[in-house]
Amino acid sequence: MPTTRHWTSKDLDALIPQEGTRYEIIAGDLYVSHQPSWHHQYACGMLNHLLQAWSLTTGLGAAVPAPGLIFAEDDDVAPDVVWISHPRFQGALDRAGHLRVAPELVIEVLSPGRANARRDREVKRGLYGRRGVQEYWIVDPRAQTVEVYRHMDGVLAHVTRLTRQDTLTSPLLPGFTCAVGTLFAGRHEDDQEEGLP
Repeated sequence: MPTTRHWTSKDLDALIPQEGTRYEIIAGDLYVSHQPSWHHQYACGMLNHLLQAWSLTTGLGAAVPAPGLIFAEDDDVAPDVVWISHPRFQGALDRAGHLRVAPELVIEVLSPGRANARRDREVKRGLYGRRGVQEYWIVDPRAQTVEVYRHMDGVLAHVTRLTRQDTLTSPLLPGFTCAVGTLFAGRHEDDQEEGLP
């Protein structure tokens, strides 16, 4: 949940990290989330693997899990996975190795809870849209869906909702395909978030 203080990246540097906790700042609000579940990390790992394999084959860009993405001192986030083209990557890193420009594709995998869903579906989508992200995927391990948003008229607009029987493609990534069901391998629709497959 956001706090009432206006936070900056310098404030994050002064925090003593707590094990299993992630801190992000959006419009000066601090968001704190806990260590992701196995299902969350499985989806992240699969997407990063598939995007990176496609990138190595095509030579068009690179995928990276959980990079620091600092748009401004009060907009400092760590998306689950990003993909950025080689041309956009030129000059995109600061001295500390954080991205300072919007990657073309940002992926967030939902963690349980309304606050987490609101942050990814509303707050982060608004931030990424304002900053020029071209496409945004929200992966929901519980519902076993992928929602796709594309940049239109200055915002990330909802394009489609894919289920585990569908195939994920993108005009940003010519020839890339991902069977949505592979992101949730070993998970059944009646599984609880706490249980293992």
